[in-house]
Amino acid sequence: MWVAAAPWTLDRVYALFPRLAQRASNMGNQLSGGEQQMLAVARALVTDPRVILLDEPSQGLAPLVVEELTRLIMRLRDEGVSLLLVEQNLNLAEAVADVVYVMVKGQMVYHAPLERFRAEREEVKARYLTL
Repeated sequence: MWVAAAPWTLDRVYALFPRLAQRASNMGNQLSGGEQQMLAVARALVTDPRVILLDEPSQGLAPLVVEELTRLIMRLRDEGVSLLLVEQNLNLAEAVADVVYVMVKGQMVYHAPLERFRAEREEVKARYLTL
C-alpha cells in the first residue's frame, strides 16, 4: 500500500524553492526559464502526487541551471518523491536515475538498472543514442 510522505504545503515548497518565494509577486511569464521549471515542479508537488513526470526539464536551460535542476531532482528523490524523467541530457538522467530506459521511435529498445547501464553505457550510446 502506498503511504503519502509529508504533505507539500506552500511553506515546504518555498523551503525547497527559495527563489520562488522571492518572486511570489511575479506572474509565471515573468520568471526565467529555470524559475519556470521550478514553478512547474512546485505546482505538481502541492497536489501531493504519487509520481511526477518531468518531460525534458533541462531543455533550453543554461548549464548552471541544469546543475541546479539536477540537485533538485536528487533532493526530491531522496525525500521519497517518485519521478519519471524523460530526458535527452544523458548526464542529468544518469545522475538521478535508478533505472534507465531507452526509446527509439516510440519503442522501448533497452532498459537496465543504473549500474548495468553504466557498464554498458558506451555500447548503448553507440547503438541507440548517436546520429
